[in-house]
Amino acid sequence: MKSFLKDLALEAGSMAMEQRARGLRVEHKSRRDLVTETDRAIEVKLRDRIAERYPEHIVFGEEMGQEGEGSQRWIIDPIDGTGSFVHGQPHFSVSIAYEEKGELQWAAVYAPVFDELFMAQRGGGAELNGEGIEVSACQRLDEAVLGTGFACLRSQLPHNNLPYLNALLPQLQDLRRFGSAALDLAYVACGRLDGFWELNLNLYDVAAGQLIVEEAGGRVSDFDGSKKGIPDRYLASNTVLHEDIRQVLASVHGDQELP
Repeated sequence: MKSFLKDLALEAGSMAMEQRARGLRVEHKSRRDLVTETDRAIEVKLRDRIAERYPEHIVFGEEMGQEGEGSQRWIIDPIDGTGSFVHGQPHFSVSIAYEEKGELQWAAVYAPVFDELFMAQRGGGAELNGEGIEVSACQRLDEAVLGTGFACLRSQLPHNNLPYLNALLPQLQDLRRFGSAALDLAYVACGRLDGFWELNLNLYDVAAGQLIVEEAGGRVSDFDGSKKGIPDRYLASNTVLHEDIRQVLASVHGDQELP
């Protein structure tokens, strides 16, 4: 499974780089939500490769959804960070997760511009390009660098991330906004970020990154501390800072119920 998953991620990343070099045809899912022919082509390629190897497995992908039911499922975001991809920026990734009976078992997040492949196996730890990784040891919010995103603003939702940003940012050392939730989670897993939060994400955005974070020693939860409701109110951290971050987010949540 590991070598197959690695091949899938690297092939998808290679396709993304080749097609971006040739020029992209960009469409809009909504006024500010982009999609390219490359997103769709990569998902089709991944689905075909999985069907050849595991014809009994089902696939849930961002561009084509899911058909059928089954206990063995692949969760795919062919390009997470399409905005960065379209604008010639480096922070986009391919995200692929495999689950059995609703439990994540394998994960890969590949950033092709950097040639960085993050992988994890349940119970087997997490790695970057074959070397083991761990979350950071940061213990104080005022020494922490967190990541976030604003999918809620692209969707023009009335309940958005700005109040949470306003509450947390003054307490942090700094903030990063890379534009790929899967890559943000991978960065939490290897200690480049001490935590990450976002609203209104989808399963394909976070499935692979979540397993990588957890296998690197991190923690993932909703803003209330449970896993109920994620990825609507999504928080990942190095575990040490989790409660400190969560309490700030929860204090805002009391004033702003999400639909």
